[in-house]
Amino acid sequence: MKEIFRFLLYNIRYGTGSGWRFHTPLPFIGYLRKSKKNIPEIIDFIKLQCPDLVGLIEVDGGSYRAQGISQAKQIADGLGHYFIFKIKYQKPLLTRHIPIIRSQGNAFLARDRILNQQYHYFERGIKRLVIEVELESIVFFLVHLSISYNRRKEQLMELAALVKTCTKPIVVGGDFNIFFGIKELNDFLAATQLKSANHLNLFTFPSRKPRLELDFIFHSPEITVDRIEVLHSRLSDHLPLVCDFTITS
Repeated sequence: MKEIFRFLLYNIRYGTGSGWRFHTPLPFIGYLRKSKKNIPEIIDFIKLQCPDLVGLIEVDGGSYRAQGISQAKQIADGLGHYFIFKIKYQKPLLTRHIPIIRSQGNAFLARDRILNQQYHYFERGIKRLVIEVELESIVFFLVHLSISYNRRKEQLMELAALVKTCTKPIVVGGDFNIFFGIKELNDFLAATQLKSANHLNLFTFPSRKPRLELDFIFHSPEITVDRIEVLHSRLSDHLPLVCDFTITS
């Protein structure tokens, strides 16, 4: 029996947009701007791809920036999907008490009902969340790794340990922040036997002129990638990945 899924992975930068205006009049001031205009455009963009599953990185859970509205719920409602959302900072970190930052998280959306979800946290780092989602025939992990090289290395080994506990086919997606190149993932891939869906190593960051591969979709050997594409959109500073894959059971 074969099952076919379309998975879209997208770091949406909290719906705050991209481009030079993001840094005007001060660097990164765009993070404080409201996302009312951009989220409907992101919904329309994602809807055009007709995904069965969506992994969203950098999602606002309802700060003033999002006018008190959960972006995960707003996007899921626009797609007609189920969703889960979790803040990416673990208590009692100071970041859980800072306005705006305390609403920042990641989300997973699915056309069909989610059987089970778990939230894991890495031992160290500021961004620690790992979302684990179980569907009928597959398990997904969604991550946003540390900017620090040493922390990333630790987090990757913790992630490998989680992956190795699964008995179903696996997909791992997220923003891995590997600023030193694909070699950073060698130990992780060797430990898990996962493969990158983006076999051409197409760049995803920054969206204006991509020169880094930061966003990844990895899959276990039971999964066949039928199509992988980096989509061109300036709605965020990252480019989204869309992947069609088949599970043979």
